[in-house]
Amino acid sequence: MSLRVPIVLAALLSTAAGAQTVPAPAATQPPRLTLDRVFESPSLNGSVPRSPKLSPDGTLATLLRARADDRDRYDLWAVDTTTGQSRMLVDSAKVGSGAEISEAEKMRRERARVGGTRGIVDYDWAPDGKSILVPIDGDLYLAGLNGTVRRLTATPTSEVDAEVSTGGRYVSFVRDQDLYVVDTGSGVERRLTSGGGGTVTWGSAEFVAQEEMDRHTGHWWAPNDARIAVARVDESKVKVVTRASIGAEGTRLYEQRYPAAGTPNAEIQLYVMAPDGTGRVKVDLGTDPDFYLARVDWSKDGGSLYVQRESRDQHRLDLLEVDPDTGKSKLLFSETAKTWINLNDGLHSLADGSLIWMSERSGYAHLYRYTRGKWSTLTKGDWAVKDVVGVDEVAGKVYFLANRDSPIEQQLYSVDLTKPKAPAQLTEAGWFNGATMDKSATKALVFRSNPTQPPQVYLADAAGTRVAWIEENRLDATHPYAPYLPRHVVPVFGTLKAKDGSELQYKLLSPPREPGKKYPVFVQVYGGPGAGRQVTRSWGPAIQQYLVERGWIVFSIDGRGTPDRGAAFENQIYKAMGTVEVEDQLTGVNWLKSQAFVDPGKIAVNGWSYGGYMALKLLEKAPGVFAAGVSGAPVTRWGLYDTHYTERYMGNPVTDPKPYAASDALPFATQIRDPLLMLHGMADDNVVFENSTAFYAKLQEAKLPFEMMAYPGKTHGVSGEGAQTHVWRTITDFLERRVVGVEPPAK
Repeated sequence: MSLRVPIVLAALLSTAAGAQTVPAPAATQPPRLTLDRVFESPSLNGSVPRSPKLSPDGTLATLLRARADDRDRYDLWAVDTTTGQSRMLVDSAKVGSGAEISEAEKMRRERARVGGTRGIVDYDWAPDGKSILVPIDGDLYLAGLNGTVRRLTATPTSEVDAEVSTGGRYVSFVRDQDLYVVDTGSGVERRLTSGGGGTVTWGSAEFVAQEEMDRHTGHWWAPNDARIAVARVDESKVKVVTRASIGAEGTRLYEQRYPAAGTPNAEIQLYVMAPDGTGRVKVDLGTDPDFYLARVDWSKDGGSLYVQRESRDQHRLDLLEVDPDTGKSKLLFSETAKTWINLNDGLHSLADGSLIWMSERSGYAHLYRYTRGKWSTLTKGDWAVKDVVGVDEVAGKVYFLANRDSPIEQQLYSVDLTKPKAPAQLTEAGWFNGATMDKSATKALVFRSNPTQPPQVYLADAAGTRVAWIEENRLDATHPYAPYLPRHVVPVFGTLKAKDGSELQYKLLSPPREPGKKYPVFVQVYGGPGAGRQVTRSWGPAIQQYLVERGWIVFSIDGRGTPDRGAAFENQIYKAMGTVEVEDQLTGVNWLKSQAFVDPGKIAVNGWSYGGYMALKLLEKAPGVFAAGVSGAPVTRWGLYDTHYTERYMGNPVTDPKPYAASDALPFATQIRDPLLMLHGMADDNVVFENSTAFYAKLQEAKLPFEMMAYPGKTHGVSGEGAQTHVWRTITDFLERRVVGVEPPAK
C-alpha cells in the first residue's frame, strides 16, 4: 500500500541523525524548545488519542482525546467510520461528581499506567454495540450513541472493575469488595456475593495480577449472559506493609497487602454462578493452593470455561477446561520452561471447538491451533508474535502483530487458519504499529507512528488498505509541534555485537555536528525484561529533542534481557539480573567512546524504574566510565519487589538467595565514585520509597556524596505537568553542572 508523506517531512525523511545540516541565518532561526513547553498543553505530540476501539459492528471508532487546554484530562469521542465525522460522546467536565477518587482507585490507575490522568480514563463497549460503559469519578455511566448519558451508580464508595455483560443486559462491578450487577434496562441493582471486606475481595484482580500479569479483571461473563465466573481473592496470608504516602500537607499511612518476593501470595478461588448469584459452583483448580490464576476465558458457545493456571515458579502453565455446570476441570495441555513462561492473550476459542494458542515452545512466540489433542503450526521463524488482534472464522484468517521483518518495527499480519503459509503484511514498513479489530475481524483500527510522524490512527479493511483517517494528526502549520519541526532530529538506527554474538539494536540522535567538535552523550537506559524497549521505529519523546537542542547526543541500546527477540535473547538474565544487560550497555558506551564526535569524558546515564536500577548497577560496576548517573525510582533490593515479577527472573529467595545477593544494587552502593542524582515519588506503591531511602543511608554511612530529589504525594510515574517539568529541570541542571561543567542558564 502507498501512503502519502506530509510535504513538511520530506526533507526529514532523507536526513540522518547528526547529518551536517547548516543552521539557518540568525534572523530566521526557529524557536527553541523549553522545558516548560515540553510538558505544557497542548501536547507537542498533537492529538494523540488513548484507547482507540471499534464498535462491535465496526460503524464507529471511539477514543479518548485530551483537551487542548489540559493535556491530562480526557473526553470520550466517536468517529463515524463511513463519513469520518467526529463528535464528543461524553464531556468529562460536564458529567461526573468531581469527587476525589479513592486511594485504591489511584493505585489501580497507576497499575494500568494511567496515573495522573483525569476525566475519562477507560471505557467499555457493550457487546451489542448500543451503548458504552464509562466510569467517571468512581461512579458508572452508560453513554448512548445519540449523546445521552445515564448514571448507573451514585454512591460515596467507588465502583471498580466494571464490565458490560456479553449479552448487554447487565453491568457488573465491585463495590466494597463484593460483586454487584445492575440491570441496564430496569436499573435494578443486585449484590451477587457476600463476605467481601477485610482481606477478601470478590470479582477483582489482585495486586500482582494487575501490576505484573496484565490481568485487570476478576470476573468474566459467559456468552449470552448465561453465567459469570468470579474470582475470590483472600489476602490474609499476604504480608502487611505500612506504606507512608508522604504528601505536601502531611503523611498518610496505608496498611497495604504487598506480596514481596519469597512471601505468601493471595489465595485464589474461582466460582461460576448465574447472573443473579444462584447456582454457584466452585471450580476445581487443583490441590496446590500456591498458584497464579493467569487467564480465564469462555469457549465460543459458553459450554466450557478455559483457565490458565501458572505454577508459583512460573516454569509451568496449564490450560484447564472446566465444566461450568459442575466446576470439574481437566488438563488439556501444559507449557513448560526451564526459566519462565511469558503470559500472553493469544488464546482464542473457535466455533468448531478448536483453539488458537500462542507459545514460545520454538524459542520465539508463535501461533498454533489445537484441535482435540492435535497441534498445527500457524506461524514460525526467528521472529516474535506480539498479540492476536482478530479472528475471522468466515474468511479463515487470523490477524496478529509481530516483528517479522524488523526487530525495531511492529506490523499487522494475517495468516490462513487452515492452510497457513507465509504471513501477509498488512501495514506499511517503516512504522511501529498497533491494532484492534471489530468483532467479526473485517475492519481494523491501526495506530502507528515513526520518528518523523507523531501517532496516527486510521481505519483499514481486512486487506490492510486504509479506508479513512480517524486521527491523522498531520504535521502541518497548525500542529503544536510545527514551530519546532525545523530543528527536529531523526534518529539513526544501527546494530552492535554483544560478547556472545547477539545483535543489539541501538538508536542515536545528534545535533548538527561541527567538524572537530566533541559532544556530551546522554545514555537513556531501561534494559529490563517485559517492557520499556528504547529502540523502536516510533515517535520519540520531546524531551530527547530538547536535549539534542542543548548540544547532547542521545543514545539508547536494547541489550539482552529485553523482550520480543526470542527466549534465548531474553532469558540470559535468569537469576542473573545486573549482568549481561549491564555488559551490553557498556558495549554501547565503548562504541560511543570510539566515535570521533563523542567526548569520552562526558557520557551520562539516565534511567527510571528498572532503568534506575540499571543506572546504579552501571555506576557500581564501571566506576569512571560515566561522568554522572541519574537514577529514578530504582529497585535497589529485589527482596522488596513483588513475587510474580521478581521470582519470574530471580527465583524464590527463600530457597535460593544467592541470585538476590549478587543482583541487588544496595550491597554495592559504596563502589559508586561518580556523581549521582537519585529521584523518587514519596507515595510510590510499586517500587516503594524504601528502595531509595535504604540507598541514601548506605551512601551517607560511607560518607559518599550524592544528590537527591523526592516528590511528595507522587507515585511511581511522578506524573503531572509541574512535577514532570521539575523532574527534568532537576536532571538537566545536574548534568550541566556535573558533566558539561557549567552552571545551567537561567530559565
